[in-house]
Amino acid sequence: MNCKEHILPELELATGQVREALQCILHTILFIRSPGSVVPYDVECDGFDLTYTRIASDSNASQHHISPSNSHNINQSTSFTSRMHSNVEKKVDDAIESFLRSLSQIGPELMSGRLILSFFERRASKQLFGLVSHEERVIWEQWILRVVVNNTPRPITNDSAAVIERQRIQDTAEGMLRAVMQKIFELTAGGGVEHVPPVIYEFEIRNSKCRPEDDRETVYARVANMPTLIQLGN
Repeated sequence: MNCKEHILPELELATGQVREALQCILHTILFIRSPGSVVPYDVECDGFDLTYTRIASDSNASQHHISPSNSHNINQSTSFTSRMHSNVEKKVDDAIESFLRSLSQIGPELMSGRLILSFFERRASKQLFGLVSHEERVIWEQWILRVVVNNTPRPITNDSAAVIERQRIQDTAEGMLRAVMQKIFELTAGGGVEHVPPVIYEFEIRNSKCRPEDDRETVYARVANMPTLIQLGN
């Protein structure tokens, strides 16, 4: 089986925006690709003007009074699907924390890393004339996201220049996050599902180092696209 690879637009975020943005992206993909029946749970972002849908956990269902009929649908799914749904929130949060610990320095106040979300199925095979059983994981789809984390302190005063700069940082990050979400919807709506196996499958999220040439291109692009300094009238 060939692995289908989706490379998402690069995302640059302030330190305090990383967790929520990555939760938004990862949970959206996992909801779209979830095997079996699921209960949707809408989440309004605190730091962005965005709402996304994720798989409802047991705690989500109890907090938002999900109907018994929908809960019954989850209980009737396969045992693996139930385990997957109950573990998805923890796996996403753990992956984000691991990603933050693995970031590489690429410049003053700048760090970068890559997240890779893989979907795979388990296949059993026989070796040594059928005497030894072996299980392999066959990856059929990967989502790759490069993230740049900007640790530059935000201006905290209330003068005009500081207010404009804070808004610029927020608008830039939100625009990039929207671009990533739009790409996800485009890929899943028009990319076909022929590669998705008709069996129960699993997922994993791992981080990897960015290529040095990617980091250099990011630094060069930032220098070339730096906004014009704001000059206030006397």
